[in-house]
Amino acid sequence: MDEPVLSLRAFIATVESFGELREVRGAHWDLEIGAIAELSYRARRPRALLFSDITGYPSGRVLTGTTGSARRLGHTLNLGDEHTDATLVEALRGQPSRWSAAARNYPLAVVGDAPLLANEVPGDEVDLLSFPVPRWHGEDGGRFIGTGCLVVTSDPDTGVHNGGCYRMEVQDNGRSATIAAVPGKHGAQHIQAWFAKEGQAPVTVSFGHHPLLLALGGTEVPRGVSELEYAGAVLGQRVPVVIGPDTGLPIPAGSELAIEGWLRPDHKLEEGPFGEWTGYYSGSRRADLAIDITRLYHRDNPIILGAPPGRPPHDYSYMRTVMKSAMIHDELVATGVAGVTGAWAHEAGGGRLFVAVALEQRYAGHARQVGVLASQLPAAAYMNRYVVVVDDDIDPSDLDQVIWAMSTRTDPATDIEILHRSWGSKLDPMLPEGAPLFNSRAVIDACRPWERLATFPKVAESDPSFLREIHERWKHVID
Repeated sequence: MDEPVLSLRAFIATVESFGELREVRGAHWDLEIGAIAELSYRARRPRALLFSDITGYPSGRVLTGTTGSARRLGHTLNLGDEHTDATLVEALRGQPSRWSAAARNYPLAVVGDAPLLANEVPGDEVDLLSFPVPRWHGEDGGRFIGTGCLVVTSDPDTGVHNGGCYRMEVQDNGRSATIAAVPGKHGAQHIQAWFAKEGQAPVTVSFGHHPLLLALGGTEVPRGVSELEYAGAVLGQRVPVVIGPDTGLPIPAGSELAIEGWLRPDHKLEEGPFGEWTGYYSGSRRADLAIDITRLYHRDNPIILGAPPGRPPHDYSYMRTVMKSAMIHDELVATGVAGVTGAWAHEAGGGRLFVAVALEQRYAGHARQVGVLASQLPAAAYMNRYVVVVDDDIDPSDLDQVIWAMSTRTDPATDIEILHRSWGSKLDPMLPEGAPLFNSRAVIDACRPWERLATFPKVAESDPSFLREIHERWKHVID
């Protein structure tokens, strides 16, 4: 059987051809896989890692680091295989809105056969721990099978699907797993709507799939647009799916390992803590919805897609940074505000907490307007903490330049605006346990003062064109 569209194995073969895949044999599922992955993310050239021959497991594999370079992420998003950071963001500009608009032109292609169906396990025989599920971090409350997963839910009224990436801890000795759906996200809204209407909510979950679905499941695809149809727009072809007979929900035909089942409001189990994308463990153990698994499917020797977060850089921080940067820039332009020349959602802030925007100032108040808008855009509003607006001579992706602008072009007494009661998260390490999910955010105007544009001191550096000329002439001693 040919590999389906969005096959993880086809992706692995391509990444291997790039020279960006390493196979790791003999690592232990308990902390060792997580630590090796963590060291890899910090390397000068982080590669994708395929863990096999995992201690205690004769079969089953784990893949990490799928989107951690411009080349791998460009290939994932079907934007080409030869990108740098800067060219990839530029290639992404405008694409999310085009993909969103085109998604309905790519309805799901239901198929009756897929490699995923090679092995089918009934619900009463399911054991998720028969697969090499890692314990990623030393203080994690358990083994998390869902880090790069795709949780599919549906709107009970319209039938539109949503695909979200939520953490999932193995529970009940492998017979179940909790789903920590983020409040306010589309998947959580679907689940609550099902509870209100039917008293239970159907879900399917894929644990191993092409990382395009990881990228889309972790970003803000507009409400009412199916991530699987959106993926079809990215690829330019319909995504094949199998339909779970128990839930009626789709599962990507290219999946390696998947389950279907039901959530019920009274079925909760303790989960967490877990090392999250903020770089901190997310509180104490607390009750979350647990899935009643009715069926499990898997390929022979299946591959779990691992995307463990943690202190940045982590598994998907680069991917989130690139995608958020392009989306924020696009959304700012779409507001009609003029003069925006760049945006960057810094990886050190997990691609959410620290955003820099570059601006060609055109009128008094322009910088504040852009900063406040950027702090509340759909692509940036969730758990944003700092927005820094800089002049267009500053590269917003260069943190040294941004800090230099903050240090030399701001007066803290007048150039920092604080917005209160914005969209926070239970993952926020600054939020006390049990507090409402608000946060505050700072908008920092690090532009030259509008009234002093003509007289502000000149920057002490050579003309860029002269520097390029000198570099070309003297690169044998510079490089």
